[in-house]
Amino acid sequence: MEEKVINEREGIEIIASMISRTKDRLVKGGGNIMLMWGYLVVVVTLLVWVLLMTTGNPAVNWLWFLIWIIGGIATPIMVKKQEVETGVRSYSDKLSNRIWTVVGFSAIASVLCCLAFLLIGGKDSWPMMFAFALVIVPFGEIMQGIVIREKSLVAGGSVGLLIGIFTTCCIVGRVPLAASWFMPLFMAAFIAMMIVPGHILNHKAKTTK
Repeated sequence: MEEKVINEREGIEIIASMISRTKDRLVKGGGNIMLMWGYLVVVVTLLVWVLLMTTGNPAVNWLWFLIWIIGGIATPIMVKKQEVETGVRSYSDKLSNRIWTVVGFSAIASVLCCLAFLLIGGKDSWPMMFAFALVIVPFGEIMQGIVIREKSLVAGGSVGLLIGIFTTCCIVGRVPLAASWFMPLFMAAFIAMMIVPGHILNHKAKTTK
């Protein structure tokens, strides 16, 4: 039995088809996940900002862990629901999943490292988490946007990445990330990275039904 040889045109059509199916699945459920993370980060950041400005108590920074607790519980549930609704995953789906898996494990490693520095060495390295959130996360978003050819992800991730580069320069240059100006900037980054693309994806989902 002869094996069928796929020519260049058929190969391109297969790849385009996989990208299209992946994009459709992301549009149908990914917008909700992005909105969950976007609004969660913005709300927690706003809460910490207000409490820091009104009380001046640094202990309120422990509230940042609400992001990891709530997001860590909600994400697997939403992903499972999305997989049930959208069906079998393609190679592009798996590639996108691996991108965010790497981001997730990097986040866990970063948190544990910062905790170790604080509890063992008494060193405050938590500003590094801002750089992580505004460099690694937008980089993952840009990669996914490139994989599925979704401009809103690339554009939103690029805005976040630029703010992340600025934040990293501040940390390396020992410029204090004062709550008065950095918290609004941090919220603006996640609005651009998660909330705006999330609403765009959900809008596309409604118009393609």
